[in-house]
Amino acid sequence: MLSISSNVSIPDDEIELSAVRSQGAGGQNVNKVSSAIHLRFDIRASSLPDFYKERLLLLRDRRINKEGVIVIKAQQYRTREKNREAALERLRQLIRAVAVVQKTRRPTKPTRGSQKRRVDSKVKRGRIKSLRGKIRD
Repeated sequence: MLSISSNVSIPDDEIELSAVRSQGAGGQNVNKVSSAIHLRFDIRASSLPDFYKERLLLLRDRRINKEGVIVIKAQQYRTREKNREAALERLRQLIRAVAVVQKTRRPTKPTRGSQKRRVDSKVKRGRIKSLRGKIRD
């Protein structure tokens, strides 16, 4: 059971984990050990609430393919267990990120006092500049 929040969790049978060989340099052992983890999670077939499903499917994330499947590859660590935990944590963070609702921005107006101060400073600056002109008789 992968816990997302206090009332939302994902059963283990909905998350498909498979061990694959890691990429990159690693010496003689890299060709023998499958320590990287491929995590696959089908959003549409999951038991997540509809709110989470809709927000996840609207995300423009390279880890989510056209079929609505999240694919995460974890290969940072040398052991399969640590990579498994890292992949599950990244899935948890991705789902938690869509749960946060952004506050709507309301445009604000300048206060009457700030408008008055602005105009007064412009008038004052204009008077100073008018004194720079030639003196007329």
